[in-house]
Amino acid sequence: MKKLFIDQEKCDKCEKCAVSCSYFYHPDNIGITALREMAKYAIFCRKCELGTCVQSCPQEALEKVDGRLKRYNLRCISCKSCNIACPFGTILPELLPFMIDQCDYCQGRCNDTTPPLCVSSCTCGALEFKEVEEDKTKHIYKVNENLYVHSVQWERI
Repeated sequence: MKKLFIDQEKCDKCEKCAVSCSYFYHPDNIGITALREMAKYAIFCRKCELGTCVQSCPQEALEKVDGRLKRYNLRCISCKSCNIACPFGTILPELLPFMIDQCDYCQGRCNDTTPPLCVSSCTCGALEFKEVEEDKTKHIYKVNENLYVHSVQWERI
């Protein structure tokens, strides 16, 4: 079954995302913005044992889930405590609006022959809709059941 695939190296080169979304409730395309943030947290987080970013949040908006950082947007008050507490500077400041819709991966609106609109409208070729599996030797990581990311990930030695 095909999955959404983001190549972070290509995606980070765009200054402004031109991707369109077919989901009615994403008029400003915040679905792809949420996916990009989720991918960055999954890949760039250094996975500290102490988790100072999680501990510093006064609203419990951050949590480690299966060793990956997850932000609860409706809890976040954009105080940036996590950003300050992160010893590596990898936590992104709150860039998304308070009310946010998550990407639904076009489930029920596309099939294996028709890619989602975000894939066909991506001008830099960073988004693909393909069969993919996690392969750490190729720097391909599974973020969730519907999203895979290609990025060079930081590894603890």
